[in-house]
Amino acid sequence: MAASDPTVSVITRNLAAVNGQVAQATADAGRDAGSVGLVAVSKTHPGVVAGAAIGAGHRLFGENRVQEALDKWPDLKQEFPDVKLHLIGPLQRNKVRPAMALFDAIETVDRPSLARALANEMERSGSRPDFYIQINTGEEAQKAGVVPADADAFIAACRDDYGLGPRGLMCIPPMDEEPSLHFALLGEIAHRNGLQRLSMGMSADFETAIRFGATLVRVGTAIFGSRPRLGLNC
Repeated sequence: MAASDPTVSVITRNLAAVNGQVAQATADAGRDAGSVGLVAVSKTHPGVVAGAAIGAGHRLFGENRVQEALDKWPDLKQEFPDVKLHLIGPLQRNKVRPAMALFDAIETVDRPSLARALANEMERSGSRPDFYIQINTGEEAQKAGVVPADADAFIAACRDDYGLGPRGLMCIPPMDEEPSLHFALLGEIAHRNGLQRLSMGMSADFETAIRFGATLVRVGTAIFGSRPRLGLNC
């Protein structure tokens, strides 16, 4: 993609705007500058679009599907080794090995069978991405994640039984409910379990998430424009 391509200028402008909003929301919340990371969610967009964001200086990205990421990211990560990639969509056990090899963080650990598979692959390969536990704060049947009542026990199992050493929690609030209630709940669960990182907040509500302690916000549409509605993670 040439530097004059309009896609580059649009993404550069969008990134600058979102980074400015993140910085302002962080300051308004009385938090330290740079304490919130922006995960640019490039799902369903081609590699050339992700490359435009890299060209604009961004280095932290999120993808929903392992196979899509495998088609898009290995060459980009080889060319730009400082790029970090997070898996923010559901992970099936048969995709654990390639996911562990490609992603720097897996944000969607949500069940014992997956935790065991990740632990086994970690022992086999030596790969150790950051692990986040997904909490289904709205207890929605159609969404992945541990329900809040089971969160403490699952966090303890991930630490003590599976050796994953989870770094934080992730949630996707229900679309028709006030997100601040869910962000507050995630923060409470994290606090009582001694976890410092919170991945929460998307294009429509990331400023609210920052006010409630988000350390990562997942933003796609505000950076890359509209996409097919294939997921609810950005």
